Amino acid sequence: MMARVSRRNRKRLVSEINVVPYIDVMLVLLVIFMVTAPMLTPGVPIELPEASTEPLPVETDEEPLVVSMNGKGELFINIGGNGETPVTLGTIKDRVMKVLAAKPGTPVQLRGDQGLDYGRVMEVMAALQGVGVTSIGLVAETP
Repeated sequence: MMARVSRRNRKRLVSEINVVPYIDVMLVLLVIFMVTAPMLTPGVPIELPEASTEPLPVETDEEPLVVSMNGKGELFINIGGNGETPVTLGTIKDRVMKVLAAKPGTPVQLRGDQGLDYGRVMEVMAALQGVGVTSIGLVAETP
């Protein structure tokens, strides 16, 4: 008779997954990524020249093409690669031409180290204009 009583008093196993801890972990990870994402600025370390002017208003919501030049004169572009590997001027012209063919009017920004030769910067600007870029934004830091 004892065995029969113990079977009746035994609790049923719960076969459901408790998802509350998973939701908590997900929310913590979301907060961590939201805080750290703005701090990650992809690109090449460049000493931008300082200028005390107001930034121009951006008319489009598209991400601009960013061509960067470091102090050694090496060129980088944020499209079609990891953005930290130097590329040639011909590669930049090819990538910019492809992007402009797909999305005409894409803004192009040129970031150049302040120690660069002015002629080198003008060479890159002329190459960009040669592939169809109508306006090039020069990036500077505010003092």
